[in-house]
Amino acid sequence: MSFDARVATLAHMDNPRQTPICTGMEFDTDIAIIGGGLNGTTLALALARAGQRVTLIDAQGATPQRGANFDGRSYALALSSTRLLQGLGIWDALAQDAQPMLDIKVTDGRAGDGPSPMFMHFDHAEIEEGPMGFMVEDRNLRPALLDAVAATERVQVLNGKTVVSQNPDASGITLTLGDGKTLRARLAIGADGRGTGTGQRAGIKRTEWSYAQTALVCAIEHELPHNGVAHQFFMPPGPLAILPLSGNRSSIVWSETAQNAAAINALSDDDYIEVLRPRFGSFLGDINLAGARFTYPLGLSLAHDMVAPRVALVGDSAHGVHPIAGQGLNAGLRDIGALAEVIADAMRRGEDVGSDAVLARYQEWRRFDNATLALATDSFNRLFSNDNPALRIARNIGMAAVNALPGLRRGFMREAAGLSGELPRLMQGKPL
Repeated sequence: MSFDARVATLAHMDNPRQTPICTGMEFDTDIAIIGGGLNGTTLALALARAGQRVTLIDAQGATPQRGANFDGRSYALALSSTRLLQGLGIWDALAQDAQPMLDIKVTDGRAGDGPSPMFMHFDHAEIEEGPMGFMVEDRNLRPALLDAVAATERVQVLNGKTVVSQNPDASGITLTLGDGKTLRARLAIGADGRGTGTGQRAGIKRTEWSYAQTALVCAIEHELPHNGVAHQFFMPPGPLAILPLSGNRSSIVWSETAQNAAAINALSDDDYIEVLRPRFGSFLGDINLAGARFTYPLGLSLAHDMVAPRVALVGDSAHGVHPIAGQGLNAGLRDIGALAEVIADAMRRGEDVGSDAVLARYQEWRRFDNATLALATDSFNRLFSNDNPALRIARNIGMAAVNALPGLRRGFMREAAGLSGELPRLMQGKPL
């Protein structure tokens, strides 16, 4: 597909706070959120802070991992995303275990050959705000969100429940659950991932394609300190991200062709590390696995619309992108900040928060940015995930040029920190 073509297509039921599921035109809740993952729980907290009654419908309702049982999963949160979590009262519980990302080094090369001498180096000291972001482990972030939800009176949770149909009308939307009960709300929000049933039932079409790549995800322990430096090493099969965690540990997001990844993932832990070593290099000394291993097929998925009558989409339900820039969760949190702000402002004006006019403001704010991010990550992956000699020369010269121009370099850094564009108030450190 050509560049131009890509642009063109581009709670438990016995919860003591729960109100009865009603029939008729009475509203059981102001807003129903379908999907209880990181985006869904964060959005529930933001909307409750805006004064909405929220029902969070979580099909899984799994108990999150807590404490010392680290399974390797972690997230790169841009500085603006940590401000949003601070505004929701979550960040203080996470900060002590979060690892600041002080520098980012971007290089190109081949496994075993080491990186090219031409590179990009982003130093947090060149911007005024501080670290460009923080690494946060799933075992800390997910429980903190769920604990905050449980302590919020305006949020009720329906765990282990699914939505099987949704019927919007002029004043609201009626959701039918898998057990036959109904829930009536002013607005339904899909936070249910790339295969979003909410979006499908609303008739929202998507553009999707596979990269024929798989991300191998794990955490490692290493002999030497990382000093808060994140690395992105571009290799022909796909990029390798080495992201600093607390202590002498790092998170690995390693993209390979789908065929290679399947073979690598089938290896024993020892053999898996032996395959990683020549790609990783020796700059942090010896390495060993720390936690479980995961794989994720990589592709692009972009909703043509982020809203429909009485429906809005956030996060992966609206846009799933390549992890090449680590912006997937951050883009979802921008959606959350923007939607919560649009709804809070509509409430102050006495508007119907689920009306077409209100939802259009959210879509106007976020759709172009999300399409631009999808196109940028797609283009970067196609540019760097190959061994074409001419492209290799061009991208090395490009990285060296960016590195030599302080103004351009700072622009990239502010983008990585999530500080560019029209930021929601929560991401500016302001109240909702």
